[in-house]
Amino acid sequence: MQLRMPKPTSFMLGLGIVFLYIPIVSLIIYSFNASRLVTVWAGFSPKWYAALLHDQQILDAAWMSLRIAFSSASTAVVLGTLAALSMVRYGRFRGHTLFAGMITAPLVMPDVILGLSLLLLFVAMQTGLGWPENRGMLTIWIAHATFCTAYVTVVIASRLRDLDRSLEEAALDLGAAPWKVFFVIMLPGIAPSLVAGWLLSFTLSLDDLVVASFVAGPGSTTLPMVIFSRVRLGVSPTINALATLLVLAVTVSVLLAAWATSRMERKRRIEAQMALTTTVDEDMEQQEEGEPEYAPHGVRE
Repeated sequence: MQLRMPKPTSFMLGLGIVFLYIPIVSLIIYSFNASRLVTVWAGFSPKWYAALLHDQQILDAAWMSLRIAFSSASTAVVLGTLAALSMVRYGRFRGHTLFAGMITAPLVMPDVILGLSLLLLFVAMQTGLGWPENRGMLTIWIAHATFCTAYVTVVIASRLRDLDRSLEEAALDLGAAPWKVFFVIMLPGIAPSLVAGWLLSFTLSLDDLVVASFVAGPGSTTLPMVIFSRVRLGVSPTINALATLLVLAVTVSVLLAAWATSRMERKRRIEAQMALTTTVDEDMEQQEEGEPEYAPHGVRE
């Protein structure tokens, strides 16, 4: 009997899944370890989750990280949308290449350089302008929004390039105001990229350690900074429990976002198909009645 060799693609896929998820699975298992030693299994126990709820330092750091991540992601989505619209919808204006290069520079810039430059900027502003008075949550929010805007801009710009502009041009030809075209046609079209950009920015801000270490001040310790300071002294089962909760939260968020994005995309396609079918039926009725043919932009040739 000849054994069938697995396909290279299936083998590589399985190897990649094992490489990526085995460490996470082992971390989740050891978060229920009854022993204080994380590498010695002493039975099942959820006591480290109860201990996590009484660790005030971790709870305060987690609350601060969540607030910063939410504010940074929301700000980055607004700024990234404006930047993407400028790059894609307004053509090649003077300085277009320089603007595109500067807005996407944080993508390839090392975090150490970005954090150091922001620190020097804040110190210079404090010396010259007196603002910000102290480094803390405000400076971390500004720093995170700065590099998250680059990621959001790339995601939204790629989505804008794929949108059919004939619908926007037809709406403008029929008398719709530009703001109404944006909110009724363009915004639903780029909604999946807005959700993806917000989630990406939220994760990047929540995970950042290097930049936050440069621009944070006394009393503004984020969750990655607390975890890193404790791991240097040894891995604690409490950290495993915290990491498990974060994995659970990220998994649920990604699944909900994927479901919402798929639902919005399906709804948009159905509405576009219904609008196209209605327009074609009206044209056929006009031709049968002998009325002059009228063809909106992009609907028919």
